[in-house]
Amino acid sequence: MGVILSSTERKGDARERLLARLLDAFGEALPSPEVSLREIAARTETSHALLRYHFGSLSGVLAAMLKAQRSRDNEALFEAAQQGTFDDLVVAIWRTYTRPEQLSRVRGFFHVAGLAAYRPEDFREFIDSLDDLTKMLASLAEREGLDTQEALTMATVTIAAIRGLLLQEVLAPAGHSEDAVALILRMSKGQSVPRTPPGP
Repeated sequence: MGVILSSTERKGDARERLLARLLDAFGEALPSPEVSLREIAARTETSHALLRYHFGSLSGVLAAMLKAQRSRDNEALFEAAQQGTFDDLVVAIWRTYTRPEQLSRVRGFFHVAGLAAYRPEDFREFIDSLDDLTKMLASLAEREGLDTQEALTMATVTIAAIRGLLLQEVLAPAGHSEDAVALILRMSKGQSVPRTPPGP
């Protein structure tokens, strides 16, 4: 005798299948907020009505895709964190999100974060996913000797710095990414910032 699924479970499965099609169609990228649901539907060979039914709106599509993409990234970063240090993970996070193919996603992240600031109730899943990397970094900081609260504070400030620098890269790229990461790492260790860069 087969298992009878509730309508909620069937809807959830259908949403996950549709999300998988979106991710397959766009790969590492995220659709621009300027495209329409109809254009996204055409690219994924589905209907805009289905997209609206499962995600509510274009911003809902973007938030769902972004959460899934970031979750996939986090799995790879978590694997790296298992063998590495706090500093190693900071560098890995920065390199992950400053690759050229990530630009549309980084822009999309700040777009969705801006919408969530105005309507947090509509973006609860996205908001709840934002501290994943903070938790990973905090765990490494604890492993390296900080107490729980210090580790969480250092991880929180580090992620805030990374996101701020990513926003700077989107708005006015300066090409100083390695310098920026080195600065974050020095700050996380409580070291003063040198007035002149160190030699080779």
